[in-house]
Amino acid sequence: MQQDRSPLVARDGEVGDVAEALRTTGAEARTVLVTGGAGTGKTAVVEQARRTVVQKGAKVLRLGWEAAEGPAGADALADAVCGVLAKIHDGRLPVRVTAVRRVQLRTAGPGAEVALLSTLGEVLADAAHHVPFALVLDNAQRMPARTASALGLLLRVFRPAGVPVVMAGRPMSPGQITGAQLLAAADRVLELRPLSPADVGALVVRRLGRPVEPDLVTAVSRALGPLAGSPGAVLSVVASLKECGGLLELDGQVCLAVPEGGLRLTADVAELGRLGWPDAPPDADTVATAVTLARLAGQGGLRLDELRGVRLSGGSLDPGGVRASDGSLDPGGVRLSGGWLDPGGVQASDGLLDPGDAKSSDGPVEAVGRRVDGLVRDRVVTVDPDGRTAFAVPALAAALRTLPDPGGPWPPYATITGTPADRPGVGRAWPDGHGAAAGPAPDGALALPPPAFQGGAEPGLPRAVHGDHPASRRLPPHDTGTPGALRESATLSLRHPDHLGVLALGEPLLACLDGPHGEDRGALEWVTRAWTLSALHEHRSPYGDDADPRYRAALEQMPAAAGLAALGGAYGIGPVTPMTFRSGPADDACGSGPVPSPGEVRLLAAAVGSGGEFARARQRMARNPPGEADLDRLRNAAAYGDLAGALQAVLGERYVGLGESTAVRYHALVRDYLTGRWDSALSCARRIETRGRSDGAAGVGHLARALAAEIQLMRGEYGRAREWLDLIPDSVGHPLVARVRLGIRYWSGDSDEALAQAWRDVRRARENGLLAGVDRVVLRILSITVRGNDREAPRETLEYLETLHEEAASPMTYEAVLVGRGMVHGDAESALAAYRLVRQRVDLPLSVDCCQCLTDVGDDPLRWLAEATRSAHALDMGPPVRSLLGAAARRRNVSLPRRRTAREGLSEPDVRVIAMVSDGSTNRQIAARLACSEKTVEQRLTRLFQRTGCRSRVELAAAWLDGSLARQGLVPDSGPRGDSGD
Repeated sequence: MQQDRSPLVARDGEVGDVAEALRTTGAEARTVLVTGGAGTGKTAVVEQARRTVVQKGAKVLRLGWEAAEGPAGADALADAVCGVLAKIHDGRLPVRVTAVRRVQLRTAGPGAEVALLSTLGEVLADAAHHVPFALVLDNAQRMPARTASALGLLLRVFRPAGVPVVMAGRPMSPGQITGAQLLAAADRVLELRPLSPADVGALVVRRLGRPVEPDLVTAVSRALGPLAGSPGAVLSVVASLKECGGLLELDGQVCLAVPEGGLRLTADVAELGRLGWPDAPPDADTVATAVTLARLAGQGGLRLDELRGVRLSGGSLDPGGVRASDGSLDPGGVRLSGGWLDPGGVQASDGLLDPGDAKSSDGPVEAVGRRVDGLVRDRVVTVDPDGRTAFAVPALAAALRTLPDPGGPWPPYATITGTPADRPGVGRAWPDGHGAAAGPAPDGALALPPPAFQGGAEPGLPRAVHGDHPASRRLPPHDTGTPGALRESATLSLRHPDHLGVLALGEPLLACLDGPHGEDRGALEWVTRAWTLSALHEHRSPYGDDADPRYRAALEQMPAAAGLAALGGAYGIGPVTPMTFRSGPADDACGSGPVPSPGEVRLLAAAVGSGGEFARARQRMARNPPGEADLDRLRNAAAYGDLAGALQAVLGERYVGLGESTAVRYHALVRDYLTGRWDSALSCARRIETRGRSDGAAGVGHLARALAAEIQLMRGEYGRAREWLDLIPDSVGHPLVARVRLGIRYWSGDSDEALAQAWRDVRRARENGLLAGVDRVVLRILSITVRGNDREAPRETLEYLETLHEEAASPMTYEAVLVGRGMVHGDAESALAAYRLVRQRVDLPLSVDCCQCLTDVGDDPLRWLAEATRSAHALDMGPPVRSLLGAAARRRNVSLPRRRTAREGLSEPDVRVIAMVSDGSTNRQIAARLACSEKTVEQRLTRLFQRTGCRSRVELAAAWLDGSLARQGLVPDSGPRGDSGD
């Protein structure tokens, strides 16, 4: 079976089965129907099988029914058969063709078709007797019904002896004429299943020829929805990404460089019709309708009852064509849970339509209604029981939105009308009678108000919020209801949370701040603080060089918001800015939801500074101050510039630490770094980087770049570490960046300049009031000087570290002092105390340093060396750590613990099993290739799961494909990455 291995992903078994059918001529010849959904690879499987058997000398001919000139039925089939006979060169072509044409000319009446089919079977059998061959035909579902019926009768009743036939087509139900005849004629139906997630990843890797970021595969699958397992659809999305420059190679992996919502199928009408419509390609009018719906849905959540307000240039969509009470469609009309829609709500370009003015069934509006029905019936568009309308395949909708205006009775320009409900605080703010716009139009920026103002707000549905801010951007700044509307919109977005949605309120907020505030100052100040909080979450500082100066001017009017904005510099977001706070006995009284009060902002800012300042800020917290454990978590988060972690420690349950913001992703990155999940941490860093490059509202994460560089440095990947560091401007002076700069420069061989620059960075950080994290820079300086020849430098550095601890008085500075005393004074008790504290705080990278120190000064060097080695291997640490552990082992005259390597632990069959699992092979296929039983394969997989830490075949395949197993030494480096593009 190995020699029939297919270049297709996860289709080895199917290709082998079809190849076996094609090569089996004579009495054992069979008819096989290969079926599967759109883009599943039916043609590719049959073609690969044909190529395989042809290379071994077999003859395979195509039954070209599409080119037949005769009328559909037996005559068309006869033309196709004659075309096959013409390709068999045994000198008997004239005899066979004459026999067929004679029957066609002389036979008439009810039995004519039967006689012709009998003759076709005889001449095909005669040809196969002299020159064995097989027949293949594609797109069987498109064959005319009469031709399919004749072919089915030929294969069932007058089967050509010795001629194997392989047909390929989409699934056909027995109720269809074509389906009934061909299904009945097949000896075997071979259904191509959708690809598994691991198979999809393998396909993307094979197409791009390089390792890919797992999130890229996840995004492609999410964009395809029910087509996620379709190879054709996956390759179409990948092709469109390559065409638009949506891929970026970062950190050795191909990443997604465009917003996930922009993933689309190839914008070709024929391609979209083939992949997006399950049964048959759509006509031009259906495509035009789909384009319009896609553009409307792209403006925000589209509900079925809103279609009553679709405004057309020459009429309007009659609601008498859609019903959503049970999610199904009925030509009878649109029905919601509350009853039939009122035709009076349907607007045309020239006014309202009364029930008596509805277009006739022959009119364009009724035709559009039927086409909307058809889109739902064909499962192109979905309608849930609540009336929410969406495209089943988001990538199809995205592609449709890029098509040029197709014309037709329903042009791509349409608007959805809606009237906002009266609610306190809204007043006249919301535009009345306008909604989402599709296509170029004067009112193109208008959108429906958020569901909160329609009484339809639904928690947990960010999609329902995302499209509502175009309406907010059109709010009149001088309307008394505008501040209240902005506050409700911001509250709704923060509840989900949707920080990009809050940032979209910037323009109307600035317009309101430019005018008189009056009694609305409180609402405007809260919205300004909410906007600032969201800007920091997306790593956009209002004080950054790329920020709009209007926002800085606006912050001058709102001291509380200005203090919150200045907080960004302390957490590595934008430049360090002096903070000013209003005085007051209890300035935490105006904290609301996830927006921190001035007192809470003061505490967040003090966490990066001195211990005295932190204690004073804590004392000013009048209500519900954080507990001791929360305060420790706050200072730990501040050391890494983890804004989301700091907010979570201070706000507690008020903070919604969900969503896709840069701050939330960076919080996950810090957590993964500290707990030793470095592959996941690097993946987070790549997501932050690509999001900052692809989404204009999201900023770049300099601290995420620094942690990624630190991980690659510790793994010995100096080139990749340098690439990450080069992305960080020299102006960024956060201690975390300084620590990484020191490590990369030192291990690059420039130790003197590295130490000099590190001390300059330390002084700059302290001048800016950034003490949190400086201890780790000084500890790295100390570890370098301990290995040098200057005996005074370590003592001076330790004294500096102790002085720093006296000023900062944080748990992390105390740990650094304990480790430093172990390094300089050989104090085993201090080193052991540091190890226990670090393990309790969960800082696996620092625990390795503690174990290394205890190896030098502890009573049991083998124990600490073994633990350090285990942790280093778990983190896949490279020469920077392994060389230090080796030196410590030599100083104590002990041997490094011998580690069971992958080449010792994983045999060649184990590696082959992993490769075959990643290719999508079943246990039966693996057993056949290894010449063992399926039970043996199951046992081997169980051991592999235990050895690799993977919990399933999908995780094992993913670890193989992204190179994790190779980096851990569990498989040879030449395994997954060396031939990924073959």
